[in-house]
Amino acid sequence: MNTQNKSQEPSTSRRKFLKQTSGALAGAALASTIGTRSYAGENNTIKIALVGCGGRGTGAAANALSTKGPTQLVVMADVFPNRLDSSLKNLNRQFKDKVNVPPDMQMLGMDAYKKAIDAVAPGGLVILGTPPTFRPIHLEYAVAKGCNVFMEKSFAVDAPGIRRVLKAGRKAEAKNLKIAGGLMSRHYKPLEQAVQLLHDGIIGDIITCWAYREHAPVGFTPKSPGMSELAHQIRNYSSFTWVNGSFILDWLIHNLDVCCWCKDAWPVSAQGQGGRQTRTAADQLFDHYSVEYSFPDGTRLLAQGRHMDNCWGFFGDVIHGTKGSAVLGEGISQPRIFRDYNQTSANQIWQYKGPRCDGYQNEHDLLFEAIREDKPYNETERSAYAALTGILGRMAAESGKMVTWEEAMASDLELAPGLDHYTMDSDPPVLPDAKGGYPIAMPGQTKVL
Repeated sequence: MNTQNKSQEPSTSRRKFLKQTSGALAGAALASTIGTRSYAGENNTIKIALVGCGGRGTGAAANALSTKGPTQLVVMADVFPNRLDSSLKNLNRQFKDKVNVPPDMQMLGMDAYKKAIDAVAPGGLVILGTPPTFRPIHLEYAVAKGCNVFMEKSFAVDAPGIRRVLKAGRKAEAKNLKIAGGLMSRHYKPLEQAVQLLHDGIIGDIITCWAYREHAPVGFTPKSPGMSELAHQIRNYSSFTWVNGSFILDWLIHNLDVCCWCKDAWPVSAQGQGGRQTRTAADQLFDHYSVEYSFPDGTRLLAQGRHMDNCWGFFGDVIHGTKGSAVLGEGISQPRIFRDYNQTSANQIWQYKGPRCDGYQNEHDLLFEAIREDKPYNETERSAYAALTGILGRMAAESGKMVTWEEAMASDLELAPGLDHYTMDSDPPVLPDAKGGYPIAMPGQTKVL
């Protein structure tokens, strides 16, 4: 396959926000003078709460403030003061007239999401940009308070969390609330056109899908003097399974989702492997995964994830059909379709010719349009199933077992029991041993069900 780096998606202004320490958690107390009504009003302004001020949350807030119609960011929440300060400075610099977050609306603490959501409820828009372990908790509260939601990927780290997200999504639908999930590839016009052509049969029946994310190591920040163990793990959320759900979930979710979109099916089982070959950081992170998924018709999806130096790199999906192939997905700015399995220019039969598209912005444009025009809009189920695909792959790789979709969905294993009641003084669910190491999954020994 032709997977040259020139096909990789270029950096966007949104991506510049994404840092390894991004995605922290929600805020603390709220002045009683703030009313609960946040949307509608004479000027039709949609008020926005940002919960989680890292790269993902800040980028999503920038997209929300760039939509058509009046918007205003009125409250922000995080557990790290420096992260909130940096986010606020960035957003003020870009959207000075749309940001009004006084000091008493800058929330810090583990329970701050409640006060931040209360500030724009009911009818406002809540951006959930925290690490995915907190997504079910925050989504439930936002829906209960009558808020519309943009939730960044990923959407849960275990099956109990997935079930909570699905339940909240059903409640949101019953309340006519709008929910968007941060799988922006679904709203990238070139990819939308390519997938539609695949569904129309341009390469015949799809028989095999490959999802790749191969790049340099994920960053890790050593524990700072005086920092609590919980804060250290949240700050390094990509490196602790209970916080981000693993590399194959939080990093490969887009291209797993795109493969399932191309196939128009979710997997029924998975088996695979993974481990730590070169990684030495004191964390839980595997540095490679290889998982084989089976679809209901017996065809396969192979997912590869690796973050190591000096290795072959590719970020995208490769799809094979009975009459041709395609290269597309996140990381591929120009999807291409071929009449053959040899993906050469001579065999290329389609490439997007339309106007430029920013999938990050488009997903927010669609959400805000639905809010303003009161259109049905709820991406919860699709988002949750994409996350469960990643969770299923992690279960298979970490256990070394064949795991079915039904087994994964029914699992009662929680990675962070009691998370709803954590404070910043709580111990995280995993602690370092006497040598500073953390428990790492061992295929053949680790229990995942």
